[in-house]
Amino acid sequence: MTNPYAPGLTGVLSPRANAMVADLVEQRVKNPYATPNGAALRREQSDRDRDTLLRPAFVRDAEKIMHMPAYNRLAGKTQVFSFRANDDLTRRGLHVQLVARVARDIGYALGLNLDLIEAIALGHDIGHAPFGHAGERFLNSVFHQHTGRWFYHNVQSVRVLDVLYGRNVSIQTLDGVICHNGEFEQQVLRTSTLDDVQGFDDMAAECWARGDEAIRHLAPMTLEGCVVRVSDIIAYVGKDRQDAIRAGIAQEDTFDDGLGGAYNAWALKAFVADVVEHSVGNSRIAMSEEAFEEMRRAKRENYEKIYGASEVNGEFNRGFEDLFARLYERVRDDLVEGREEAPVFRHHIRYVSQWLGHYGQTYDWESDPDLTVVDYLSSMTDDYFMALAAHLYPQARRLFPRREHF
Repeated sequence: MTNPYAPGLTGVLSPRANAMVADLVEQRVKNPYATPNGAALRREQSDRDRDTLLRPAFVRDAEKIMHMPAYNRLAGKTQVFSFRANDDLTRRGLHVQLVARVARDIGYALGLNLDLIEAIALGHDIGHAPFGHAGERFLNSVFHQHTGRWFYHNVQSVRVLDVLYGRNVSIQTLDGVICHNGEFEQQVLRTSTLDDVQGFDDMAAECWARGDEAIRHLAPMTLEGCVVRVSDIIAYVGKDRQDAIRAGIAQEDTFDDGLGGAYNAWALKAFVADVVEHSVGNSRIAMSEEAFEEMRRAKRENYEKIYGASEVNGEFNRGFEDLFARLYERVRDDLVEGREEAPVFRHHIRYVSQWLGHYGQTYDWESDPDLTVVDYLSSMTDDYFMALAAHLYPQARRLFPRREHF
């Protein structure tokens, strides 16, 4: 399978890279740039989270994440396409697993810490709003109007892992999550100098305060975080094309490279091999110029022919954005007025408080009502959001397109 826009990307390692990977994999040569389990940095140094042979530090992180209710909900959140009667379309729960798989393939060849890679990948979208990037955009808009702060799913994902579920996840995992942003592709990814909890907290605070201006400059503190960041794009750039074809938004001959849905298989092989080829033995993660330009080209084409398609955008008309704002106002009013029979109390505050109580912690929802509204709205699955909207505003049902299986 050949891509006419990147004929040099064969998916095969050079003899030099192949020999280096063989040393790392077969001879178990230690990669000096990998993150050791013993370096795991946590807010609380408890016996419960100590590194053991059976459960190394970052294995614990991955397991903590997978057992969170917020992880379960990813199966009910849009990846790209909403309101589709097609069970084969990717949901966000599958996407995080695909990212983990791609990142583990790269990390395995480079001799990196696969458990840290998996933890970052599984947690990277756990704070995502319902309805994909449209929902993120609508929630950010109303939150910013009220507070001057910014909502981005990578920053909220850290809050979910670190605050709402209080599981003492390592700073390395949290750092990889906040730095994963797949909207800002880079040919070379270098690690930051971050090495303490306070530095991480300052970085997260900057993201809430400055939004995009801070997020676009983030760099992971580990090579494992760098791998997940590039793997996020590799995992979706071809998969979204397959889903677009399944959803009827595109056809096999829609895309300029002529590969159609097969672009996904090509991308997984070609990009993974290219990243390994240009990263093995180095202290940074890199792609060739050819691979980087092809990734950027493919993303641009996806925006033109999938994400920007009138049918996709038409699912979220102005009424939908207004509904996000109305729900935000209603939930905030329920909080301020202390209406304990309201859904935000029954389905969110009591639930999170009970969870945190198991770990001797409390949910400080009263000091920042706007942030609590964000916690609640971003935690929703697509179906729950629609059910709540219809419960509060019955006329809102007309805003939700419904496509039947038959």
